[in-house]
Amino acid sequence: MRHRIVELNSQQKMDGEIAAILNNEQFRTAHGPPFCGKMVHLLRKRWRIPTVKINGTAANPSRWPDGSYSVQGAATILGITPQTIFKWLRKGRLAGRQLAKGMPWQISLSPKQVEALRARVRRTTRFTREAS
Repeated sequence: MRHRIVELNSQQKMDGEIAAILNNEQFRTAHGPPFCGKMVHLLRKRWRIPTVKINGTAANPSRWPDGSYSVQGAATILGITPQTIFKWLRKGRLAGRQLAKGMPWQISLSPKQVEALRARVRRTTRFTREAS
């Protein structure tokens, strides 16, 4: 099983695709149900099989070819930390997507959103400085 997952992962297959292939090849989980992408993700994590990246082994760019931002790119343009970007994604303050769990984020930001979020950061920073 591990060998097959490594082989499919090296072919740039995503977890959901790997699960579908394993199911088509009659592989089964330990308890019998068919595989799903989440199960493959957990096995890859347990076996330290790296996630397929949309940009290979290169560092994530500030912006992706479709115009969306990486986490680092969004943090830079907004003047905040990547940790804040992740927090805002969780809270729904930013819209983003991952092709699969563990993949880089692609964050959609219009120029209008950038200005509004920068203003929010300035207000928050000013408030924090005044409070201390």
